[in-house]
Amino acid sequence: MSMAPRTDTQSPALHAADSHDLIRVHGARENNLKDVSIEIPKRRLTVFTGVSGSGKSSLVFDTIAAESQRLINETYSAFVQGFMPTLARPEVDVLDGLTTAIIVDQQRMGADPRSTVGTATDANAMLRILFSRLGKPHIGPPSAYAFNVPSVRASGAITVERGAKKAVKATFNRTGGMCTRCEGRGTVSDIDLTQLYDDSKSLAEGAFTIPGWKSDSFWTVRVYAESGLLDPNKPIRKYTEKEMQDFLHREPTKVKVEGVNLTYEGLIPKIQKSFLSKDKEAMQPHIRAFVERAVTFTTCPECDGTRLSEGARSSKIKRISIADACAMQISDLAEWVRGLKEPSVAPLLAALRHTLESFVEIGLGYLSLERPSGTLSGGEAQRVKMIRHLGSSLTDVTYVFDEPTIGLHPHDIQRMNNLLLRLRDKGNTVLVVEHKPEAIAIADHVVDLGPGAGTGGGTVCFEGTLEGLRASGTVTGRHLDDRAAVKETVRKPTGALEIRGATANNLQNVDVDIPLGVLTVVTGVAGSGKSSLVHGSIPAGEGVVSIDQGAIKGSRRSNPATYTGLLDPIRKAFAKANGVKPALFSANSEGACPTCNGAGVIYTDLAMMAGVASPCEECEGKRFQASVLEYHLAGRDISEVLAMSVTEAEEFFGAGEAHTPAAHKILERLADVGLGYLTLGQPLTTLSGGERQRLKLATHMAEKGGVYVLDEPTTGLHLADVEHLLGLLDRLVDSGKSVIVIEHHQAVMAHADWIVDLGPGAGHDGGRIVFEGTPADLVAARSTLTGEHLAAYVGT
Repeated sequence: MSMAPRTDTQSPALHAADSHDLIRVHGARENNLKDVSIEIPKRRLTVFTGVSGSGKSSLVFDTIAAESQRLINETYSAFVQGFMPTLARPEVDVLDGLTTAIIVDQQRMGADPRSTVGTATDANAMLRILFSRLGKPHIGPPSAYAFNVPSVRASGAITVERGAKKAVKATFNRTGGMCTRCEGRGTVSDIDLTQLYDDSKSLAEGAFTIPGWKSDSFWTVRVYAESGLLDPNKPIRKYTEKEMQDFLHREPTKVKVEGVNLTYEGLIPKIQKSFLSKDKEAMQPHIRAFVERAVTFTTCPECDGTRLSEGARSSKIKRISIADACAMQISDLAEWVRGLKEPSVAPLLAALRHTLESFVEIGLGYLSLERPSGTLSGGEAQRVKMIRHLGSSLTDVTYVFDEPTIGLHPHDIQRMNNLLLRLRDKGNTVLVVEHKPEAIAIADHVVDLGPGAGTGGGTVCFEGTLEGLRASGTVTGRHLDDRAAVKETVRKPTGALEIRGATANNLQNVDVDIPLGVLTVVTGVAGSGKSSLVHGSIPAGEGVVSIDQGAIKGSRRSNPATYTGLLDPIRKAFAKANGVKPALFSANSEGACPTCNGAGVIYTDLAMMAGVASPCEECEGKRFQASVLEYHLAGRDISEVLAMSVTEAEEFFGAGEAHTPAAHKILERLADVGLGYLTLGQPLTTLSGGERQRLKLATHMAEKGGVYVLDEPTTGLHLADVEHLLGLLDRLVDSGKSVIVIEHHQAVMAHADWIVDLGPGAGHDGGRIVFEGTPADLVAARSTLTGEHLAAYVGT
């Protein structure tokens, strides 16, 4: 290859285009930010730190990344923008020097039963093309290998309107790969009829055992009893075959009950519509318990859980079907693909090989492509989203990461750091919100927000180098080199939870005794089988309170007061003090401002442009009718109470005229988990990830359970907050609870009474117990990866 010779001998003066090497933010006021102005260097790795709730996500995601995405969306035509999410301009005076932002966040992937790791990363699409070209026997195009595509056949006459109209006979065929029995879900559901009714009773005697189905209910029980299709006085077990068919499976039929036209429908389709089509997580606890009892999910007997039709399973390449390929561990699948040498599909094999090798490189080689995407943890989901960016040739892009080290063992953090540095070295700007000292250590530039959380935060406390941060005296700077010491004396167990022959996912017939009455930490590299052991082997029955990383369900009307049940005792206290109904003090019920329906703002939809939210002029954003705000409790109206912080409210309801023990108890728990700065009426949609997890923890602390299972409670926690969390765990154990924590954070490991370490690797290289004992023994032995990293952490 020849290159033109250079004739210039001295470097030219700086070109005007090269002067734009900063992202400038002036006057950012999104959420709790207080007129923040900073300059971020481009083509460098900048880490944003600060306590949970200090404004990191508000600055990085809700201001910089949101404005970049909004400006890019505006380059499309109005027609295309109509199909895209509408984004409002962030509250900021000036944003200058922005580049295209690619956001890699912790949002859980959709929990659709047909969404898998393979479908979410295009690996499945490439495998389908590969099998449609090389599979023997050949069964059809790529869609024939897709478990999301059903086979379709049609025939009939179609009219072609071209010149003289002419009816033409046509047949249409499309071969899909969907299993007809489970419809591509891999599992089939059966309804346990014994949970729906008592067949020894008649309808008149109250045979139904379904929650909420009362014998006098016009829409449910009486439509069956008085439909004329069934004998209401005959015990269900004595029904004829036709009566049973009508009772359980009849198609919707119009019937008259007491002169009112109603629709009668078989019990099974009615239950499926009213209970099974709804999100289980959003149900009330007693309804959810009923659904879990009444519905059993079993592996589809026809496709054996592969989701695929018999034809798709029969077509193979080198004795491997697409179902076998998707069930393989990705590291093994990558090895198999490397062994395929076929010039006719060389570009496809290269692309597939790169995608699979990216999984291995990013530490997810232990997954399989058939793994449902809804079962991935927040950290795994974020790393799956990173896959498509690893080999990208794009440069001068801004990559925005939200705690990319979540769910990573200290052993894997170095690998993640190398990936972030690789993205930067290609000429990209990398912005990372992070708490881990190992990840902060690689920053070219650090922005520390604080000094506190909520209204106590929202300002830039420090901007500069890592060494400057250490010497700055900020909360982060002071705690950066914190190291917890290994406990010298540990608590004695009061019993043991015996797990025998655990084989969930990659567990290899594990036998282990988890001590009770102490703080037990289950650790190991990502994918070693920790969650499988704890969530898959400890029965989530009576006495077990499990707090996972699942997202909190809630709209912009939900807030800490409604989520924790705090609003109920507050409403009752207001009602009692004023002699009126409690419903008046709910912004979602009778007390709501009629103009804004209790939202506090009026939303105006502007089609493809960002909708406008303007404060309601009637209630001035207070959400309640003026007449409701005339009622007071200890001199405060309901809107003033919802504007209080948890700390203020704890004092307010703790003594004096407003003394309400039920409310005070919930507020104490919120303060206990470090959420004293939150306001009671703050929308849940504005809370950070760490705040949501602690809100969930505070809610579950009220449950009467002897065993608490926590899944990485340090997620989203600042170094200074970890100490607070350890104190909370100690208090739980000292009050007689058993606490089991799945965790990678060395401070939590060092603080444990007992450690169960899984490994030695991930996937089929893991699933075994490699160490059981005290933290001191683990450090002394240094026999595992965890032991080595913990020893380095505590400095022995």
